[in-house]
Amino acid sequence: MHKVFSRKRHAQHSRSRAAPVLFSAAFLLLSGCAAPVSVTPLSLRQAYQHHSRSALSGGTLSNTTYTVLQRQNLLRTWRNHPAEAIATLRSLTQAHFYAQGLADQLFALAELSYMQAHRQADRTGFMAAALYAYAYLNPNGPASERPDAYDLHVRQACDLYMLALTEAFGSPVSLTPQRWTLPFGTLDLATTSSQLVWHNHILQDIRPMARLSVHGLENVYSHTGLGEPVGALPHVDHPESRSFQVTEKLRVPLNLLLSLDTPRQQVLTSRLHGRLDLTPIDEDRPDNGPALPAPAAPRPIPLQYDQTAARALSLSDTMDWSAEYKGFLDGRFFDNGRRPQLATIEPHQVGRMPVVLIHGTASSPARWANMVNDLLEDPDIRKHYEFWFFSYATGNPIPYSALQLRHAIQQAVADLGGVKADPALGNITLIGHSQGGLLAKMLVVESGDKLWKGMASRPLSDLRLTADARTLLQEALFPSPMPDVREVVFISTPQHGSYMANFSLARLVGRMVTFPLTVREVTKQVLASDPNVARLNMNPWRVGSVYGMSPHSLFIQSLAALPVVPDVRTHSIIPVLGNGPLQDADDGVVKYASAHVPDVDSELVVRHSGHSTQSNPITIAEIRRILRNHLLRTQSEPLDGGVISQSDITAIGGLFIPTRGNGPGTAETPQPLLSASPALPVRASR
Repeated sequence: MHKVFSRKRHAQHSRSRAAPVLFSAAFLLLSGCAAPVSVTPLSLRQAYQHHSRSALSGGTLSNTTYTVLQRQNLLRTWRNHPAEAIATLRSLTQAHFYAQGLADQLFALAELSYMQAHRQADRTGFMAAALYAYAYLNPNGPASERPDAYDLHVRQACDLYMLALTEAFGSPVSLTPQRWTLPFGTLDLATTSSQLVWHNHILQDIRPMARLSVHGLENVYSHTGLGEPVGALPHVDHPESRSFQVTEKLRVPLNLLLSLDTPRQQVLTSRLHGRLDLTPIDEDRPDNGPALPAPAAPRPIPLQYDQTAARALSLSDTMDWSAEYKGFLDGRFFDNGRRPQLATIEPHQVGRMPVVLIHGTASSPARWANMVNDLLEDPDIRKHYEFWFFSYATGNPIPYSALQLRHAIQQAVADLGGVKADPALGNITLIGHSQGGLLAKMLVVESGDKLWKGMASRPLSDLRLTADARTLLQEALFPSPMPDVREVVFISTPQHGSYMANFSLARLVGRMVTFPLTVREVTKQVLASDPNVARLNMNPWRVGSVYGMSPHSLFIQSLAALPVVPDVRTHSIIPVLGNGPLQDADDGVVKYASAHVPDVDSELVVRHSGHSTQSNPITIAEIRRILRNHLLRTQSEPLDGGVISQSDITAIGGLFIPTRGNGPGTAETPQPLLSASPALPVRASR
């Protein structure tokens, strides 16, 4: 028994001595298999995310900030007591104890403050983050004290600064002198109320743009730089004129910049002093002169703008889309204080030529948004043109609406000082879509009595009318060319009528339209004067615009027979659905054969496009080409962006049709001489 017990004790003792040996061997074996340093392959997307990670994209710090925390022995403190870690890192920075340098430490303070402020929803924390980011960028410091332009953190710091200001100032932004109590001291910001004055209009309701996602506009434009992009509404106490005004519904793109003198020194003190500056986009653009320097800046700072977001917010907040149909059915829609008018997104500036955009039936100026959004990004167009938008009740008689357009332009030019004060006002381009193209044509024809004779068999002088009624008919149906109009673009225009405006539809819709009192009174007088007046059928459903665009309409037939005066350059942009023969094509509303007129200086066919082609990239490119070519003919200086040719438009899918031109030698794609056959599509050669 004793021997058995002794053998058991000996075995246990042997095992107890062997255990450490086995453990050590296992540890050595495992250590040999798992290297302390390793690498892992990443996909392209993972690699980009790994190298560009920061607090901006989630809860992960950048590699730089992580390294700063690690080397300053603050990682554990950051995880458990983040506010204490930020305060300690600030103290170490004040003591000039840097892990890798002052710049990296300032960036780390900006990123850590931003992340902590986001967790706590702390506006003062966001302000601290913006200040640290500005100090890191040090935009007005000497080159040796600014980060390298290729440093990944430069753009990240700009975004930290922008988004931190967005959260700190909130919405709406208050542009007043103010004091902030920060986690480490106070900040006093100075500003002036004069910055809220934009072309004699007070800016109000300043809203941040940085956190907006734009939908509905094809292209989103912004100008990369420093500052918070904001947008404000101009307060319009009274219109510039009875027919022309800056719209108070469209936000002005602005930049809000918070600047500090010697920021890398100031940000590490307990009492900071800075300045707030508000800069409108039209006062900062390079084409208007050099960029404005910040008050404390010896050199210009590129500023951040989100101009498309500002325009989209305006359309989203204020546009009553039902007004398009109200304005069609109710001819009185712009009466009672809502007069037909020209609106502009910026006040007129001397030297800029007006481009008047005229929308079509049951539409509104908002339908030009994509086109104008793109055109304003062309520096030459932005420098030399301005866009005016004409609104009108689209169910009214076409001659009546055309007369309102004429009066609105005449009044606007007169109120702006006239052509003598600014010759650019005598260089107007009209761009009309659908019915708007017919309104434009009424301003560039020498009718005499041809239009009236095509509609009535008796002279106007034979009718018993009041003086006001006779004057209205004389002005509306005996149009003469406006001398200030130099170029006209017809888009989807039913020059010979629209097949959609058939007899039954015209009768149905025409009976739903309510005309202005003036139109009704004139109609009544004409019928009372001679109920049997031949050909001039004044039934209400025949007077309105829909029947006026019917191929059966005497008005459209008579207008089609009138040529545009030869000193006005003319262009047609004709969309068609599909890829079939042009003679059989249409855009869903207007047939190609109706929109085609041979006596224009250029005709562009846009295939695979419906009637509303204003947002089509080929259409916009052609408008850009036309405006730039017009600029070349009127300006002595060369264009910065060079010449856009027809071959450039065909390269993106456009198709030019040979034309006769509206004057001798004006056709851009002339028809072959002695050609008896219809013109064939051609592609311009480079």
